[in-house]
Amino acid sequence: MQNDKSLESSGNPDGQDRVRCKPVQRRQLLLRTVDVEKLVGPGHAVRAIWELAGKLDLKAFYAEIGALEGEAGRPAWDPQVLISLWIYAYKDGIGSAREIARRCQYHPAYQWLTGMEVVNYHTLADFRIAHQEALDGFFIEVLGVLSHQGLITLRRVMHDGTKIKAAASDQSFHRKATLEDHLKQAEEQLQAMGDPRSEPLSQRTAKAHKRALCEKQRRLKQALKELAELEQSRSKEKTKGKEKQLRVSSTDPQARVMLGAKGGYAPSYNVQISTDATAKIIVGVGVTQSSSDVGELEPAVKRIEENLGQKPEQMVADGAYPTHDAIEAMAEQEIELIGPLPNRKKPSWDVLERHGVSPEFYPQAFSYDPSTDGYRCPAGKRLSFETEERQGGCVKRRYRARRADCRSCPFQARCCPGTKKGRSLVRMEKTAHQVAFEAKMQTAEAQQIYKERAGVAEFPNAWIKEKMGLRQFHLRGLVKVRLEALWACLTYNICQWIRLCWKPKLLAEA
Repeated sequence: MQNDKSLESSGNPDGQDRVRCKPVQRRQLLLRTVDVEKLVGPGHAVRAIWELAGKLDLKAFYAEIGALEGEAGRPAWDPQVLISLWIYAYKDGIGSAREIARRCQYHPAYQWLTGMEVVNYHTLADFRIAHQEALDGFFIEVLGVLSHQGLITLRRVMHDGTKIKAAASDQSFHRKATLEDHLKQAEEQLQAMGDPRSEPLSQRTAKAHKRALCEKQRRLKQALKELAELEQSRSKEKTKGKEKQLRVSSTDPQARVMLGAKGGYAPSYNVQISTDATAKIIVGVGVTQSSSDVGELEPAVKRIEENLGQKPEQMVADGAYPTHDAIEAMAEQEIELIGPLPNRKKPSWDVLERHGVSPEFYPQAFSYDPSTDGYRCPAGKRLSFETEERQGGCVKRRYRARRADCRSCPFQARCCPGTKKGRSLVRMEKTAHQVAFEAKMQTAEAQQIYKERAGVAEFPNAWIKEKMGLRQFHLRGLVKVRLEALWACLTYNICQWIRLCWKPKLLAEA
């Protein structure tokens, strides 16, 4: 009896006797009924995504399906299902096809979309990158729905860029000699696979090794091609008197090292996003390899016009966007531009110093006479107007003295030594558009609009990085990276539609 009592109380740390708990039985199989329709509630976001995808025109996606009725072959997955899976996955911060396939086995939302079936990750991965034109059309279709709901007006569009890391490491950047050496090794390994003396492998393993080597060989060849293009565009960079050899990544040759928001350098892409100020909807997205935002405003306007069929009335941008060329381009297209004034470079007299010109004969020592449109040099000689040319947002006017006046001048050795012509001077005059832009940006109304820029333009950037977790791309190459950026912006817009349109309508009906 004593032994039995000790056995009964051995599992009870408090010393209480005859306590009975429900055991957990994990080694068993269950056969149960599942109502797929009730896996998610009526207000679940996955229902909204499925509903919106079903309302839009998906003919471009269906046109590429090879399985036809009445013919042999396995039926393909419905594009509406695959689109909904990717959008819902990006909404939850998932960018891996393998993870989506895994969640189809247990997650109620994914099971509801697929009807309790599992989609192969190869199918998901291929679908994400195989329909570029169709995805562009789907993005435009969503913009049409949002515009119909009054969420897009194009009266004011805020533009901004953000750096997103590439799927490459810092150590993957190599010089030309290293890339050529790695390519040679890859070719030798590929040839050695056909050698009968090599270690025997299974057919499946051999095919996997061959695919990996072919992919490595392709990327190395692309890296060398990118390196040659960079060398042509930049020639040879020189830093502190030494030639700087360019480097390219062997894993993502089209990625570029860029300075991030927190001051660190990393292989990245520059994602350009245009946001309508009415409801913070993304109306245009582009990806560039340039780390600078200079020259990106005009392409942004072009993308907006292609997506919505009209140009914005007002563009608001910061930093490097409002260049002299951008101010002129926006004025010619009748688009009001709001942004900081372009940085004025201080005049440099290095050229004059190298030519032996004394400081007392620098341009500030010459006096301009607007009545005659000419200059007077410190010796009293006249410099008359010679030529005029457009340079950015300014007009470059050149004035020159007569050769005879300079030859007879006692200050020639200090003013224009070694020149065969007379002393010349350049005057930079602002264009009418530049003057109007500077005057406008001095007003309180324009400054107030510019203050509102950060709350609109940076909102989708923060949403994509924080809520979706897209701080690093999952794909490689400029084309595929742009597709992933488009998937992310498409998901963001649909999330805004759910928040502003679908849920309020559902509550009103309830």
